Amino acid sequence: MSEAMPGRSVRESRRGAGKRIADHGAGLACLAVLALAGAEPARAEPSVSILPLSFRVTEIRGPGSEAALAAETSGLLPRARAGTVAVVWGEEGGAVLSLGEDGLSTTAIPAEAAQGLAAAETPRGAVPGSRRALSGPVSAYLSNPRSGPDGHPAAATVTVRERQPVARSADPKPVPVSTATVAAGPDAVFTGGAVQAVDLDGRLHLLAARTVGDKASLAVIGREGETWSVTAETPAETGTVGQAAVGNFDGSGHATVALVRAAAGEGRLQHWRIAPGGAVLAGEAPGYAEAGAAADLDGDGVPELAIPTRDRTALALVSLKGGISERARVTLPVPARSGPVVLGSGRGLHVLVELEDGRVADLRP
Repeated sequence: MSEAMPGRSVRESRRGAGKRIADHGAGLACLAVLALAGAEPARAEPSVSILPLSFRVTEIRGPGSEAALAAETSGLLPRARAGTVAVVWGEEGGAVLSLGEDGLSTTAIPAEAAQGLAAAETPRGAVPGSRRALSGPVSAYLSNPRSGPDGHPAAATVTVRERQPVARSADPKPVPVSTATVAAGPDAVFTGGAVQAVDLDGRLHLLAARTVGDKASLAVIGREGETWSVTAETPAETGTVGQAAVGNFDGSGHATVALVRAAAGEGRLQHWRIAPGGAVLAGEAPGYAEAGAAADLDGDGVPELAIPTRDRTALALVSLKGGISERARVTLPVPARSGPVVLGSGRGLHVLVELEDGRVADLRP
């Protein structure tokens, strides 16, 4: 008896220790399950597919363009919503792409019809090949053609036209239009092929690249009373400035501007906060081709940037909140020919990219 008791105590002690270890392990497992249950689901990898078009695409126009606005009111799309329409075409055909509750749909149209939708984008007096910007009653375009420092078409002025209100009458009357011009300045020209109409904190502004010699800047044109003029401008630096993207990129509630400055074979993405009389650089990063388009990937109201990489072989999804950081980089089947077009936001978002071989890639972030 006296010798058996210690052995029994050891066995019971071992069983108790084992139970405590098992209970501890079970507790850790429960904590892990609870932690996983409270964690956000992992974000799916972006996917790329090719739109099933029967023709080679040479032109694409996104939401807000002359062609897209014309398509929205043409009767081609019975339930078209503003900002969800793009138009593509080539020599052998065209299509209107629209995003609805059932996803992305394609309406085939003749190439001539697609060209007709875009026919008014270069008004009389505009620089040949340029496109005007539209925002409600206001239109703006590059005018007074000149040759830029690189030999490409440029403009000495930006012309702004605005339809004026007309009193209701039984007799039809012509709509009065006010016209203003904004000069690039001595030895300067406006370049880039297009003026952009953007909303900066609730007010309409126009964006245009301004070039003097081998240096370029982004001019912000605003209206004070009845006068349009350059109200802010990024510093002039060596290289060229392309189309800009505008959005609440930093989550501050104020619109900021993203652009790519190209110089000496390098494309630098720059993020600017626009202030009266000037602009403040919030950040910059190398390795990109053009500014791309604002894309609200998660539907939280703070857009990211869908932007081609410098060699155009991939599309980067970039956050500008708290600095410039890539969230993902998606390889394209072939290099991109132009910047992306964005339809929708959040889970329903589609990013369309015209490729060099005439196909259109559809990226689902």
